[in-house]
Amino acid sequence: MSEGKTLTVSRRQAWPAPAKLNLFLYITGRRSDGYHNLQTLFQFVDYGDTLNIETNASGKISLLTPVEGVPEEENLIVRAAKLLHQHAQARGTLPRNAGAALAIEKRLPMGGGLGGGSSDAATVLVALNHQWQTGFSLRELAAWGLALGADVPVFVEGFAALAQGVGEKLTPVSPEEKWYLVVHPGVNISTPAVFNDPELIRHTPAREISELLSTEFRNDCEPVVRKRFREVEQLVSWLLEYAPSRLTGTGACVFAEFDTESAARKVFELAPKEWQSFVARGVNVSPLHRRLAELLE
Repeated sequence: MSEGKTLTVSRRQAWPAPAKLNLFLYITGRRSDGYHNLQTLFQFVDYGDTLNIETNASGKISLLTPVEGVPEEENLIVRAAKLLHQHAQARGTLPRNAGAALAIEKRLPMGGGLGGGSSDAATVLVALNHQWQTGFSLRELAAWGLALGADVPVFVEGFAALAQGVGEKLTPVSPEEKWYLVVHPGVNISTPAVFNDPELIRHTPAREISELLSTEFRNDCEPVVRKRFREVEQLVSWLLEYAPSRLTGTGACVFAEFDTESAARKVFELAPKEWQSFVARGVNVSPLHRRLAELLE
């Protein structure tokens, strides 16, 4: 352990934690451990949560914005900070008194299929690696992040990707950067419940990337979710009147695809006010990595 290393205490820095969309999601089989093998296309959008992080010499990780009903030690951003702290201590790249104060501005709905929790955790890993100057590679951070959630690695790596396995095997791709209207119908959907549903499509044939990208996209979870949740069925049916639309992840958010921002905003203005909606651009390089590049310049 490097007791002599000087801790750089930073001013508070703001970091984006963007949402992701599953432009398609296919389930290619069920594994012996109960998880499912997937082929899914991740793309980021230029909208999400914001993490405000200040390093200090307290030796503690503190959360300034607790979530009601979630113990601090179970909060993903706290777990991510402690995970990085543990690895840095083990490698001797961080003094014992290194600490951080974390605050989150939450915009993404919980359980919406947008990867909000995973994105928040990934942002903490990347941000504190920079602010603490621990010097780990993105590959190392992504590998550790997998313990926090299957989607964490794609947010750490920061590029649009085809994900396979349980989501950890990433291949960079560059889908068209469309505009999206993303809508949450106000229901909570349990991911385990969807993956355990007896009617879930589980044996879509695995395909090569070129075929996947040239075939009409779909989400194998969507039929089950639409059948089980009337609110999602109503939302998808409404959006399909205006543009190609489908579920992201296991829901509950649904996104409609547009060629221009103005077209997306026209439909946004028509959406019932009880739905939580936003318009965003699909981006193949994560806003988190654009922020990191700015700070490194």
